[in-house]
Amino acid sequence: MNYDVIIVGSGPGGYVAAIRASQLGLKTAIVEKESLGGVCLNWGCIPTKALLKSANVFEYIQHAKDYGISVSDAKHDFNAVVKRSRDVANGMSGGVQFLMKKNKIDVISGTGKVLKGKKVAVTNEKGEVKEYSAKHIIIATGARSRDLPSMKQDGEKIIGYRKAMVLENQPKKMVVVGSGAIGVEFSYFYNAMGTNVTIVEYMDRVVPVEDEEVSKQLERSFKKAGINIMTSSEVTGVDTSGSGCKVTVKTKKGTETIECDVVLSAAGVVANIENIGLEEVGIKTEKGKIVVDGMYRTNVDGYYAIGDCTPGQALAHVASAEGIICVENIAGHHPQALDYNNIPGCTYCSPEIASVGYTEKAAKDAGYEIKVGKFPFSASGKASAAGHKDGFVKLIFDAKYGELLGAHMIGANVTEMIAEAVVARKLETTGMEMIKAVHPHPTMSEAVMEAAAAAYGEVIHM
Repeated sequence: MNYDVIIVGSGPGGYVAAIRASQLGLKTAIVEKESLGGVCLNWGCIPTKALLKSANVFEYIQHAKDYGISVSDAKHDFNAVVKRSRDVANGMSGGVQFLMKKNKIDVISGTGKVLKGKKVAVTNEKGEVKEYSAKHIIIATGARSRDLPSMKQDGEKIIGYRKAMVLENQPKKMVVVGSGAIGVEFSYFYNAMGTNVTIVEYMDRVVPVEDEEVSKQLERSFKKAGINIMTSSEVTGVDTSGSGCKVTVKTKKGTETIECDVVLSAAGVVANIENIGLEEVGIKTEKGKIVVDGMYRTNVDGYYAIGDCTPGQALAHVASAEGIICVENIAGHHPQALDYNNIPGCTYCSPEIASVGYTEKAAKDAGYEIKVGKFPFSASGKASAAGHKDGFVKLIFDAKYGELLGAHMIGANVTEMIAEAVVARKLETTGMEMIKAVHPHPTMSEAVMEAAAAAYGEVIHM
């Protein structure tokens, strides 16, 4: 069959690109070897948030006395928590199936491989191969958990994020290697459920891509919650020969051995670009990613790539934005290239983390003269009423023009607040404009206005 567009992979990049292509009148097909929605809907963004919500609820119940409510003998059912997460994921995947039908997109089940001549070979579960052709082929094959040489994943004692979501039994002790978004989210979840958690981070601070003050705050909050944190440390080996694991950790003070039931490897992801025909077609790769231009064209005419298999940030919303830009360009529109310095990052542990743009250090390194405003949630009426006073909002402005350079938040619900800063940066909003934009009271979002006011010496409630 001949299509205008064939997309290989149905994650948040692939399925969004397919829908937008169909909206633009392009005959579209999508190839998927597992479940529609890819990792994000089935094994990432959505089911992890369901797990984290269960942890939030359990924590609320445990601290009910703080709110004047008495709850006795509260327990959690670990298997039921996992089942709820899977049910949520399955429901969302079903929603994508509906969207494919609604938009008249052909779904081809099987493993896709790109061929020369703008063709895709699809192998189904029976081993049967069919070829499909299209004017434009978009590769959206995503990424998977990175396997470290010092701790090869076996799916039992050394696991990745997929297994961490569906463990049959809750471990009593767990070592989490890596403190990026995946690492700290699972650390929070398992700690809240009652597992003794140790985080091992190679860098000198947790969530190392975030602003340094955010890292310090998260470390304080995690330690207060009982999570053990080892920074500037490296796992050099894991002995799984016994009933559990013996984890050898190299630290500044020497070598330590930690005993646990399970080791979670959360040291990033690696692109799925093997065995999909790139070499045969002649598509260029670099450092394990497919090389693309600003419109996601590869070096071979008619072939494109979006999402985690390309060099941009490995985030669902980035993949979706790339997919829309890619197909709009294919359809003859003139989309704006994506501004990768205005991509929000969100981490859904407790307290949550959200950020966009320059950190304070990055702004200084880029040569900006800056104004910095910070407002703690301990001074927020809404945060006090909600019982969530940990954290702050920190804003960084260009001192010369007043433009918002970066926003960094840590606290309850900040992942819902960061969009204001993203829009402000997109519109080149100044600090004074943010101060004069009236924010509703009492809300957590008032902290954004107050942080802007702090940068200009006008803060009221601090």
